[in-house]
Amino acid sequence: MKCPYCGESESKVIDSRPADDGERIRRRRECLACQKRFTTYEVVETVPLMVVKKDHSREAFDRQKLLNGLMRACEKRPVGVDTLEKAVDEIEQTLLNTLNREVTSLEIGELAMAQLKKIDEVAYVRFASVYRQFSDINTFMDELKELLNSNKNKKAK
Repeated sequence: MKCPYCGESESKVIDSRPADDGERIRRRRECLACQKRFTTYEVVETVPLMVVKKDHSREAFDRQKLLNGLMRACEKRPVGVDTLEKAVDEIEQTLLNTLNREVTSLEIGELAMAQLKKIDEVAYVRFASVYRQFSDINTFMDELKELLNSNKNKKAK
């Protein structure tokens, strides 16, 4: 780390402690040449997660946009915002764990539907109807039948 006073590149760390709820590390350093002290902050460098949309355009992943979509699906349903925020956390963590810096909007939609299916089935159907763009009532009914069959299988176990 270059000394801001004399420009020397050699310094020693005097003290280290977490800052900003552990998001950064604050370090007090002492220059080995001029003995002056200065503070540096160490931050994890993150590469933004990019979303490839249906039209092949790209945009940065926006967790608020995902949360808004889940909230719309859960409108007037007994689902708390905390539950939805945890779902978004899980989705985001799953995406980051893939180590791919680009994910498709389809992948995000599937993960969102899987979370909603666990949280609230009505919200799941609402989200699926918009996300899957059901072309007619038959495809909508097929999705409902699949949901009912999975519920029967759960109860049979």
